[in-house]
Amino acid sequence: MKTLRACVVIAGLCLSGVSATAEDDTAGRSLMEQGMELFLKGLQDEIAPTIEGFASLMEEIGPGLQGFLEEMGPKLGAVFSKVEDWSTYHAPEMLPNGDIIMRKKTPEEIGVPDTTENSEGVEL
Repeated sequence: MKTLRACVVIAGLCLSGVSATAEDDTAGRSLMEQGMELFLKGLQDEIAPTIEGFASLMEEIGPGLQGFLEEMGPKLGAVFSKVEDWSTYHAPEMLPNGDIIMRKKTPEEIGVPDTTENSEGVEL
């Protein structure tokens, strides 16, 4: 996912950079500017298929994703607002019946010492 996000950001930079310097007139531009333009053009050419593939994917899953977000968005927002630290949870699991659960990690899994008290009120 990080790679895809990086590709989209780079594509935006490439498209804005190349379109702004798309003139064939090289007079008055330094070799660095010309080299950067060629670099960005090459990068744009390399990632164009990825961008097109991403656009196709979004056309395919977009309507379903939009429906999901419209229905579940407010409910997910309520859950997100209650969770302070997502690192204290395991990744979601799907049970055989289709339920999706998120288990909270134990203090040992998190690496935090157990601060529960025994019957005398002394920390363990």
